[in-house]
Amino acid sequence: MKLTVYNIKGEATGRTIELPEEVFGIEPHEHSVWLDVKRYLNAQRQGTHKSKERSEMSGSTRKLHKQKGTGGSRKGDINNPLYRGGGRVFGPRPRNYDIQVNAKVRRLARRSALSAKAQAGQIMVVEDFRMETPKTKEFLNILQALKVADQRSLTVLGQYDQKLYLSCRNIEKASIAPATDLNTYQIMHAGTLILAESSIEKIKETCA
Repeated sequence: MKLTVYNIKGEATGRTIELPEEVFGIEPHEHSVWLDVKRYLNAQRQGTHKSKERSEMSGSTRKLHKQKGTGGSRKGDINNPLYRGGGRVFGPRPRNYDIQVNAKVRRLARRSALSAKAQAGQIMVVEDFRMETPKTKEFLNILQALKVADQRSLTVLGQYDQKLYLSCRNIEKASIAPATDLNTYQIMHAGTLILAESSIEKIKETCA
């Protein structure tokens, strides 16, 4: 697949670039994408939820009344879960939500996500660019020139750039990532992928 290369002013440079078929031209494997997105979202969960159970409550352990002879039901201490203020039955406990997905499946998921974006026409290629100082307004001007400022976009760089990252982080619908850190969730979550020229070779190395 060939795509036109644009500059940061949104103008076509007159050049085209060939996207690797083995990364951007496969038949998307939806189940792999689902697995990898699930793995990523699970990893974002802290898993620190906790509620107190009966043995952890700070109430008296005195038996409320004798076992028999009262005509009422049997009762233990005031921490009984049936009473207001008592412990919770089978409440949440701290746990790890991580799931394991094979490396080959994760690579297939990234290729599938990239191929789906390519087939939907949601990929743009721009010349490599840098900023002298972090400027959110300048980065927003670039997105406006590329006509993607009103949609969720992901800019993929050949390598991490601190100044570009700082320029982008306050823009609600825009995000930025180096090609080596690209994951399936980021790709699927973005409406448009903006690929810097140098990122394409890096993506091929990490996904193929």
